[in-house]
Amino acid sequence: MKKTAILSLSLAVCLPLFSQTIDECQRAAEQNYPLIRQYDLIGKTADVSVENLQKGWLPQITASAQATYQSDVASWPDEMAGMLSQMGLDMKGLRRDQYRVGIDIAQTVYDGGAIRSQKEIARQQAAVSAAQNDVSLYTLRKRVNEMYFSLLLIDNRIALSRDMQALLLTNEKKLASMYKRGTASESDYNTVRAERISTSQRLTDLTAQRSTLARLLAAFCGMDSVSVTMPADETTLQSGTRPELRLIDERIRLTEARQHMLSSQLMPRLSVFASGFYGYPGYNMFEDMMSHRWSLNGMVGVRMTWNIGALYTHKGDKARLSIERDALDVERSTFLFNNRLERLQQQDNISRYDTLLADDEEIISLREKVRKAAESKLAHGIIDVGDLVREINNENAARMQLMAHKIEKMKQVYDMKITDGVTGR
Repeated sequence: MKKTAILSLSLAVCLPLFSQTIDECQRAAEQNYPLIRQYDLIGKTADVSVENLQKGWLPQITASAQATYQSDVASWPDEMAGMLSQMGLDMKGLRRDQYRVGIDIAQTVYDGGAIRSQKEIARQQAAVSAAQNDVSLYTLRKRVNEMYFSLLLIDNRIALSRDMQALLLTNEKKLASMYKRGTASESDYNTVRAERISTSQRLTDLTAQRSTLARLLAAFCGMDSVSVTMPADETTLQSGTRPELRLIDERIRLTEARQHMLSSQLMPRLSVFASGFYGYPGYNMFEDMMSHRWSLNGMVGVRMTWNIGALYTHKGDKARLSIERDALDVERSTFLFNNRLERLQQQDNISRYDTLLADDEEIISLREKVRKAAESKLAHGIIDVGDLVREINNENAARMQLMAHKIEKMKQVYDMKITDGVTGR
């Protein structure tokens, strides 16, 4: 019976030529999930942001043009204008309509580390986004676990149902022969035949369920078809790091980058500049009072600015970032606490299944002996066929329970891998 079960199981599980391990399905599901393309977008966004910030060191050029009309302009006092007029000088004064077309160029020399801090923040924001993406993709692993082990359980139930069907068919043939010889009744033969047909119906239903679940898992993994195989029993697990913890670490680094930015805001800025324009009036006010002509004008210089107002909010902004950091520490502690409880529960489940599996082996051995004894008793007319069918069902149920406990144990092992952050890569 055990050899038949193993043979049927291998036929049921290995329908395609090759089976996919659960780790292969995990990797395929992650690669197939649309969110995987988000990594490339995050990287490109960070590169563009850093490149734009780096351009802050390039000369900043501003072109401008303006035309104004003023209510009043600078002019000579009446006494001086009269004296100049007596001397034959016509001092027209400035015109109220004024025009200017110019360009200003400024080059930052020292920015207090502002651009460097902004680039650090941009890179760290990208790292946070990528870590958040890791968390979203990591949740796929539980969904794959559910489908994979459910499919594995159905495969085993199909294999055991086929074994039961074969066993019932063997007994059906025996009863058919006994009925012809007059040593068994027609109702005995019909009872076994009806039970075999019922088993065939259950097998048809299980096959349909398997087909649906297999298509779902294949679509999830981006494969044409998928066939599962029982993972090797693992007694020890490697240590790993959950992506949720990496996300918290990246968010902490982001708060540190923002703290550096706060410090840079307190520093002065130093730049050199050049300014020039063509228009009226120019820098020579006296000349422009005498002749209303457009002229070229320019200046160069060094400028230092210091935003003292940043001191007003610095303390509050620093306290806010400190609170964010403390909140992240609390979030980490909460996650580790819940993660530890989940792992303890999974360890207890694995131990429970180990105990159940030890009993399952003994139960199957006993059920098989009882079933064989029932077959012998039926052949000698000691029991009726209903007792034999009941013992066949009991043995099959025991075998299904054994396989269910094995699969459930392995599911707990792989769920614990997810809990521990072991990716299997």
